[in-house]
Amino acid sequence: MNCRNCESPINQFMSFGKMPIANNFSITKNYTDYVFNLDPCYCEKCNLFQLYHQPEPKLLFHENYAFHADTSSGMMSHFYDLAKKIKKEFITKDDKVLEIGCNDGGVIEGLSAMGVSSYGMDPSKNVVDKCIEKGLKVDCDFFSVNTANKLLEKYGKFKIFVALNTFAHIPDLNSLLKGIDLILDENGIIILEDPYLLDVINKTSYDQIYDEHVFIFSLNSISNLFKKIGFKLFHAQHRETAGGTMRYFLSKKKINETKDLQHLLEIENNSNLNNVKTFEKFKNNCEKSRELLLNKLYNLKKDKKVVAGYGATSKSTTILNYCDIGPDLIQYITDTTITKINKFTPITAIPIYDHNFFLKNLPDTSLLFAWNHEKEIRDKEKKYINGGGNFFTHLIKDS
Repeated sequence: MNCRNCESPINQFMSFGKMPIANNFSITKNYTDYVFNLDPCYCEKCNLFQLYHQPEPKLLFHENYAFHADTSSGMMSHFYDLAKKIKKEFITKDDKVLEIGCNDGGVIEGLSAMGVSSYGMDPSKNVVDKCIEKGLKVDCDFFSVNTANKLLEKYGKFKIFVALNTFAHIPDLNSLLKGIDLILDENGIIILEDPYLLDVINKTSYDQIYDEHVFIFSLNSISNLFKKIGFKLFHAQHRETAGGTMRYFLSKKKINETKDLQHLLEIENNSNLNNVKTFEKFKNNCEKSRELLLNKLYNLKKDKKVVAGYGATSKSTTILNYCDIGPDLIQYITDTTITKINKFTPITAIPIYDHNFFLKNLPDTSLLFAWNHEKEIRDKEKKYINGGGNFFTHLIKDS
């Protein structure tokens, strides 16, 4: 396979092996109806990190989609802060905002409350239904050039296009870019936010690599990508949300690059991120991370310690299957999302219980799968920590 962006040959530098769909939590032990090879690749020409294979998007996003953003107060605050920024800096009277992958409210929930004309699109019916219950205007569909045409007929042109933790999910880049170009007016602004490749490399956060993340972007790859439709990066913000993300601001209308963008580009360009050897080193660090995690879990088992997982995240599926961790090493996982409770992790078959179960069956230690919400979780679980419980993660620093 060639690069999804520039058609150049791509470098497959490692494989995580067979993987189930990350959010395919099942009601039956050891049940899975689909596996694929999780093989990350890198294009040296356009700097795009991508998966060699990705399941059909309809297998990932549907009426039973497991992730609901409103279960995290931190995420909701994050969305609302961006909504305030958009209204303050980019919106004038009668401007409209489109957010794709809005999940159960996203940025448009805050913007709508502020009186901004806002519309959403998401392919998962269950979260769209929640948006509609909130009074938001949302269509249930995948964004593409075809659906952009439908939106254009329905609403006209938009001033702002927003995609948070969504742009990286869409494999058909040509249709995606054409749709964005079609839907925005001549002064249009694109605001994207996705996991940042340099964070993944530096933290060895290989769990960010799973079926939904067909791409993990960098400043350079985003810049190269949007040249196709005449949009240029003018600003970027590094965020700690979701384990390290980059927020990108692009416009077709000439806007001078900010000092923040120039500084971030300098860091990225000095990081050897565009060097194949960096990815070879990342592969070695992933293997080291797996070895360290398994050694810790086997030692805890030897000492007869009860270990729980905290957060049945999509990212946890990569960790559990790459490391071959089952209920013999982690007795259960606790989560607050109703679509996951009383189910099992795909293939590895670890039971998932609600937060009350965790409180009544406190483990000796907890593997923090939701490490990107660590501060929020530690604040929530002070009683557990003060009573001798602790959290640990699979992360290791770049070495």
